[in-house]
Amino acid sequence: MLKTIITTFFLVFLAELGDKTQLSTMILASRSGSKWHIFIGSACALVLSSLLGVLVGSVINRYIPQFYIQAGSGFAFLIIGILLISGKI
Repeated sequence: MLKTIITTFFLVFLAELGDKTQLSTMILASRSGSKWHIFIGSACALVLSSLLGVLVGSVINRYIPQFYIQAGSGFAFLIIGILLISGKI
């Protein structure tokens, strides 16, 4: 159990470093007088999005094999990256 928690922590932590969520949070913090409000709001948002990911992932995993979920996620990630690079997003 502890190994799963530690692995999840490091994967999410590394995935969040330097992404658009962190950059948005940095921009908000630079414009706000209250850094703690930004921290609390962004932490709550990350917790809620993680909860949704776990709940939806556990339901989807019952009906779709893990390989297809990973392939679909990778494909979506590539498409989003291409759209970001091309300036469409």
